Amino acid sequence: MDGLFVPPPTFDFAISKPSMLSTRRLRRRHERLHGPVHRLFWAAIPDSDTAGCIAQIAARERATHGLSGKPLASGRLHVTLYHVCDDIVPPAPTQIEDLVRRASNVVMPKFRVSFDHIKSFRNGAFVLSGDDGVIGLNVLHQRLNDELDWQPRPARRFTPHMTLLYDRQRIEEAPIEPINWMVSEMVLVESLVGQTIHRHLARVPLR
Repeated sequence: MDGLFVPPPTFDFAISKPSMLSTRRLRRRHERLHGPVHRLFWAAIPDSDTAGCIAQIAARERATHGLSGKPLASGRLHVTLYHVCDDIVPPAPTQIEDLVRRASNVVMPKFRVSFDHIKSFRNGAFVLSGDDGVIGLNVLHQRLNDELDWQPRPARRFTPHMTLLYDRQRIEEAPIEPINWMVSEMVLVESLVGQTIHRHLARVPLR
């Protein structure tokens, strides 16, 4: 009819993020075509006794909150300090030597870290987190970042945490009894993504 206003059609162009299941399928397809992805990163790793305690916390909180994700093995528990790269080939010896040489320039004494909360991230990671007890990790990350970045740039966004497992269910932040250990070294880790394999390539003591 004349004079009748017809609103134009609207379209929703929002693209949803892939689910964890589709991400795993894409990763497996990539591995079949190209082999595993080699992820290289510097990490702070708890001693074996502390790692065992953290594994017990993960199992307890998993049961308490009804989570179904598989907890990480105690030998894979870590705090990522600096992500170096993801590649389809293993790191070359010269690359490892260069990373160790530059990381050795970091000047920082050993320090105590304390995680006293649990929570979920948007990517499904169920993690240990902290407040004042993780300040040392922030400082170490920044000093490592200063030595390893080729060009000066703003500090990378960094939230110190330790992943316990992955699960679709989101858990709000909640306090737990603090878990503490002394960070006395940085460990260069090669992770074969999707294969639950971590290789410790080098260790640089804090000084």
